[in-house]
Amino acid sequence: MGAERVAITEQAAALLRQLREEHNKPLMFHQSGGCCDGSAPMCYTQGTFLTGSADVLLGELEPGTPEPVPVWISRSQYEYWSHTHITIDVTEGRGAGFSIEGPTGHRFIIRSRLFTEDELQRLKPVTSG
Repeated sequence: MGAERVAITEQAAALLRQLREEHNKPLMFHQSGGCCDGSAPMCYTQGTFLTGSADVLLGELEPGTPEPVPVWISRSQYEYWSHTHITIDVTEGRGAGFSIEGPTGHRFIIRSRLFTEDELQRLKPVTSG
């Protein structure tokens, strides 16, 4: 069985369910390393942020929304984080950027840890956008 590259906390999953209901559209994350949004995970309705060959699909979350929530990362950022398991969490406060949770008074954050040797061997290859 393969190891997962990305996960979500229950608190973040609850916020995703709320956002999915409010926006009535499928959601997605993009983790960039840009100067404007730092390294915060940005949540968008699918189709609002277009991915391409410069992006890597880390995986899909199953937070209890009608469909999975894909998690993308820029290829350059992936090069730094390819050995890291990412968990999307949420905290109080308003983050910078264009992520749709801003008006809720919460912001998504990343918690990370290094993969174990066993997990590294079980990881499936990533795909590009």
